Amino acid sequence: MSASVAVYRNIYTEDRFKQSYGTGDKKSGNERIWDKLAKQCRCSQPTFLHLLRERVPIFNWLPKYRLKKWILGDTIAGITVGILHIPQGMAFALLTSVAPIYGLYTSFFPVVLYMIFGTGRHISTGTFAVVSLMTGSVVEQLVPTPVDLNSSSAEMVDIEVQRIGVASAVAFLSGIMMICMFSLQLGFLSTYLSEPIVKAFTSAAAFHVTISQLQSMLGLRLPRHTGPFSLFKTLASVLENLPHTNLAELLISVVCLAVLVPIKEVNTRFRQRLRTPIPVEILTVIIATGVAYGSSLDSRYEVQMVGYIPAGFPRPRMPALQMLPEVAGDTVAITFVGYAVSVSLAMIYADKHGYSIHPNQELLAHGISNTVSSLFTCFPSSATLATTNILESAGGFTQLSGLFTSLVVLVVLLLIGPLFYFLPKAVLACINVTSLRQMFLQFRDLPDLWRVSKMDFVVWLVTWLSVVVLNVDLGLAIGVVFSMMTVICRTQRADCSVLGRASNTEIYRPIEKHSKCYEIPGVKILTYNGPIYYGNRTFFREAVTRLLGLTPERIRSREKIRKEQERKEREAITTVDAGVANTSFSSENEFIKSETSSSEIQAVLIDCSSVIFVDVAGARLFIQVCIECQKVGVRIYLSNCNESVLKILTSSGLMNYMNPQHIFVTVHDAVVYIQQQKEKPTENTNTVWV
Repeated sequence: MSASVAVYRNIYTEDRFKQSYGTGDKKSGNERIWDKLAKQCRCSQPTFLHLLRERVPIFNWLPKYRLKKWILGDTIAGITVGILHIPQGMAFALLTSVAPIYGLYTSFFPVVLYMIFGTGRHISTGTFAVVSLMTGSVVEQLVPTPVDLNSSSAEMVDIEVQRIGVASAVAFLSGIMMICMFSLQLGFLSTYLSEPIVKAFTSAAAFHVTISQLQSMLGLRLPRHTGPFSLFKTLASVLENLPHTNLAELLISVVCLAVLVPIKEVNTRFRQRLRTPIPVEILTVIIATGVAYGSSLDSRYEVQMVGYIPAGFPRPRMPALQMLPEVAGDTVAITFVGYAVSVSLAMIYADKHGYSIHPNQELLAHGISNTVSSLFTCFPSSATLATTNILESAGGFTQLSGLFTSLVVLVVLLLIGPLFYFLPKAVLACINVTSLRQMFLQFRDLPDLWRVSKMDFVVWLVTWLSVVVLNVDLGLAIGVVFSMMTVICRTQRADCSVLGRASNTEIYRPIEKHSKCYEIPGVKILTYNGPIYYGNRTFFREAVTRLLGLTPERIRSREKIRKEQERKEREAITTVDAGVANTSFSSENEFIKSETSSSEIQAVLIDCSSVIFVDVAGARLFIQVCIECQKVGVRIYLSNCNESVLKILTSSGLMNYMNPQHIFVTVHDAVVYIQQQKEKPTENTNTVWV
């Protein structure tokens, strides 16, 4: 069964449509701004409570908490993630080039703070491999590993203090940046890190993490390389020192990988059947610590141990604020990466479970988490891929799961921490490498990405190669710049098409893709699928010139003919006034008109429905095209202009060169008007009939 649509209405220009359907609000802009400011400055109890619930979301969701329905899932998920945080926190501390205890601190304080200020119900915050790696690069640049590995204990303690001072300074500055971005409502900046960039970046960073952990897995004591080509420098250094491999640590690494990889694969494949994942990381840590203690691996085989882990809370202290100018550049990249990954994860799970998050509030939550945590010797934190996935799959419902996660870490900090003295660092390195499984598997998305968008595929490839070959922060910058350049190039090379009408409809489509759509005789309808601004005005001009044939030679020729015709018309009027009729001119004039109407363009209609904005250069180009069309006797019409485009065109003086009544609401309104102008006035009904 086919349906049909019949429309019978008046022709609407923009002015006429505004008069009929426009708003009647006559308030001045100053009055509206004043009203808005006054409204924002009002303070009342409901306004205060609303602001409190908005800025401290725990006051919003906790009173609505469904205890019987959600408490079990949040408890199980929180404890499961807390157990995973313990080995991962210590392992990622090694990536940051600080002592493992600081990884436990970073697995506690940010979790509690995000539970209070965050809006993501299924987000697990704490240590993240990529952020830890980037922070570790800054730490190694400013406090490098001493060449003399036989440094005294006092020197090593001083180096550790300097390193955590730098790492906490990065966290402090990152938090301040996020809070400032929140104040300026800059949450949208995360959109510049598109999905291909984030996936390529994290996948390439996984290679950096893996290569950096080889020396710990092989028992090699090597300085850490930073800067461009650091991955290849580290790999060359490892290969050069392979003869010095500690066989005991190599054996520990092989055994750990043989246990971790298969069980993590089981956790992934049978995720739906397992109520909670098998806590293989914490089991490996406990068993390895017991074996190392019983076998005296540190004294007999010189296996590197984690060492002393103090029990209790750290004393609050200021980070190394004098280092802020030196870490500012790297902190910008760390801030953007941490925030982009956190917001991306929050949005993914919010869409999956049918709730919304607030990107600007996420800025505040992570900003407060990093700023306050830095006062307790924590390095930068963010949402983490692995623990967030486990939190959701284990049945977590709300942010309250973070409470149980922090309680597990708190027990370790207060009671169990010192027992990990004999934990081999090779075990933590293996945990680091196996935690990157999700990042490596992102290569599987490439065939689909190539099929959907080849441009996004190129962005992915350029970002990945830049991060791998150069460095994490520099590669990310190249990926962002390249991605933005592709957007600019696509707006510069937007299509300019000629529209044709589908028979007996008001539908207009490009004729090159719709062979049964026909052009209106004497009317050229153009559409441009992009903004018109200084960057693409030349390409737009070339396209219009090509489609309309407005070459300089043709403009001069047509202008000469038009002037000659006007001269003869004036002479004819003078002759008629003298009482003599010039029949030869009359026949010649009719010949010109008939030739023009049959083969020449008499009107150009520009469909602006896809023109999202126009700048000053684009508005001047419109004026230039209008002048050139007038020289050849062609009238200009516009349709489907949005408010901002129409305002700029009007302010630029375009109405001095074209009739304001030639701007229409739709293409079909303009076409019907143009066709009616060719008819006799008595037949002009000024209506649209489809």
